[in-house]
Amino acid sequence: MSATPNENTPEQFEKLNVSAPADKAGGAGAVYHAMRHAVGKAGVARAKAALTKLNQKSGFDCPSCAWPDPDGHRSAFEFCENGAKAVASETTASRIDAAFFARHSVSELADRSDHWHDQQGRLTEPMVLREGRSHYEPISWEGAFELVADELKKLSSPNDAVFYTSGRASNEAAFLYQLFVRAFGTNNLPDCSNMCHESSGLALKQSIGVGKGTVTLEDLREAELILVIGQNPGTNHPRMLSTLQQAKEKGARIVSINPLREAGLVAFSHPQRVTQVLGGKTPLADTFVKIRTNGDQALFQAIGKRLFEMEASGRSVLDCDFVNEYTAGLGAYRDSLKAKSWESLLDACGLERSVINELAAAFASKKRIISCWAMGLTQHRNAVATIRDLTNLHLLRGAIGIKGAGMCPVRGHSNVQGDRTMGIYEHMPEWFYKALDKEFGIECPRAVGLNAVQAIRYMKQTSGCVFFALGGNFLSATPDTEYTAQSLRNCSLTVHVSTKLNRSHLITGKKALILPCLGRSEKDEQKSGAQWVSVENSMGIVHSSSGQIPPASPQLKSEVAIVCGLARKVLADRNISIGWSEFESDYASIRSAIERVVPGFENYNLRARQPGGYYLPNPVKERRFETDTGKANFSVAPLDIERAEKGRLLLMTIRSHDQFNTTVYGLNDRYRGVKGERRIVFANPEDMKRLELSGDDIVDVVSFFNGKQRVSRMYRLVPYDIPEGCVAMYFPEANTLVPIDHIATGSETPASKSVQVEIRKR
Repeated sequence: MSATPNENTPEQFEKLNVSAPADKAGGAGAVYHAMRHAVGKAGVARAKAALTKLNQKSGFDCPSCAWPDPDGHRSAFEFCENGAKAVASETTASRIDAAFFARHSVSELADRSDHWHDQQGRLTEPMVLREGRSHYEPISWEGAFELVADELKKLSSPNDAVFYTSGRASNEAAFLYQLFVRAFGTNNLPDCSNMCHESSGLALKQSIGVGKGTVTLEDLREAELILVIGQNPGTNHPRMLSTLQQAKEKGARIVSINPLREAGLVAFSHPQRVTQVLGGKTPLADTFVKIRTNGDQALFQAIGKRLFEMEASGRSVLDCDFVNEYTAGLGAYRDSLKAKSWESLLDACGLERSVINELAAAFASKKRIISCWAMGLTQHRNAVATIRDLTNLHLLRGAIGIKGAGMCPVRGHSNVQGDRTMGIYEHMPEWFYKALDKEFGIECPRAVGLNAVQAIRYMKQTSGCVFFALGGNFLSATPDTEYTAQSLRNCSLTVHVSTKLNRSHLITGKKALILPCLGRSEKDEQKSGAQWVSVENSMGIVHSSSGQIPPASPQLKSEVAIVCGLARKVLADRNISIGWSEFESDYASIRSAIERVVPGFENYNLRARQPGGYYLPNPVKERRFETDTGKANFSVAPLDIERAEKGRLLLMTIRSHDQFNTTVYGLNDRYRGVKGERRIVFANPEDMKRLELSGDDIVDVVSFFNGKQRVSRMYRLVPYDIPEGCVAMYFPEANTLVPIDHIATGSETPASKSVQVEIRKR
């Protein structure tokens, strides 16, 4: 059984319609599509109940991206188009029950598309796929926990189990999950950070001592220069556009650095401004830097080289007071850039010298500088070095730890940052282990666990592992789809805690479980009464989230209840006294435990519940840099870019506008002018001419790495404004082309944004 759906036939491309890309984001179109999805899936009453409480101080946190909510006043409609789609998907009136699985075999479901899977509705009861069976069958919760416990106890070592976490888990669920896993005896806690912002966390930790962003929404509004790098906020973080609009109206200069010119950075029509709904718009980016894929490191080094030249010519460019007091390593950094030739830097980034001069002049003339970035920086082999080179520029100008300046990695999933704070990581610091040991009377394992890529390799090499996923769609989110599928099939048991059907439920171990959980929008009633949970957004704000609508099924359990029920069963014969039943009954007891373990969570129950929540401590905001040197560190890195061999192109994977992560809401990419199809390849027209290809061609795409080829078949070419030598395709479909060993140095994040491919006409 293939790990990907059946390939398209040529006739299916007749649905494809391609038009010119949009020249703005938002406006009436965003309002229309948001309401169409919400009302069409959930119905008027359920949609209204959910959307009016979405991102409100007394409501629930959006299950989509991690962009922060305003500290002060919030509008009655504090959500974006894709947030509405995410809530519509979660609150849909459609249901998947035992009868559904009786009608559809696993192989039949695997042949269906990811879009079809999402349309089928909410999972309503625990299901089991027994060894040798073709269909999932109902199972009781007690039976499900018993099955997991039996399989875990059969393992020769706790390290033969892998416990994955997506960014949808609340702080409370994540804390209990890692506690259970460590009490069981392993640090195998891979998570979605491993596949997205791990490079950011490592780079920032090395450079400034904190692996998180250092700015607030107010800082963005006060910035003079904002760089938006490797990011498409119009689709992936639409509420960011209103913040950029406010910054623009206060005089900020905005620079977009990206291979694609994205509509959201061309202009924004605010859906809550009458004049802009009627057609008005605010131009955002002053400059579009159409960089060659993987050319960012060369660009940042070139800007640094130019700033040193300007300083040497007599201009006061460096913030010498800041550099002397707060940084280390300036001399080595300056010498490394001096040794690099302009020819090599310009060739690597694909830009003219005039572009470098313009950007360096902008850096030299501004003090309040913020750099925002996402996967376009983090998913390359040189990602960690690239982000450190970007940080170097901020250190030169002292543009960090002051109002309106700093680093802003924009997280994708809603609580991926909170999960890491709660201990979802394969290598937590020793103080965290000691605090858990003291609080719960256990002895945490100290051996470093497996990250996502390492876990995939380990399960491939080791028969009989147990794989447990708290949320997410592991198969579709990870690289090298067929390789990952073989790893999952090699397990004795695969378990997924989910709200909706996804492809990971269909590529299984010898046995498989689907455990349906409450969505974030749904009321959570436990023995002590109604419960609320908490999350941490991209800017380090911890706040509450309270579900508002009735659950999709009476058989659903919360993530907290699932973890507690599983822990009681698995750890029953251990001499461990952890109050799982109390935690399940009253989530306030979980938060009380968290505040005794994790710094920054003092008086947690009160502060997280106050309107808007509270900011976690961030020493960088006070210009305290908790690194090995006690200072912010300049870094030195060789110029290490990905170059396509002759006849090949560099592929980057991207999202469409009708998806969030691996969840596909529809088949359109409205802002890029694509409707009705996802199996497409965006290609430069000049490359197409050189390769004797046209926009009507149906092609196969072949990737190359370490002498091995991977093939993904049946795509349509779409001519697009993308740098020569580069192509783009949607994930998760294109993930099958990303080699498992093509990863970022240090962080081991899959290098999904720079894969060497050939385009072959069918």
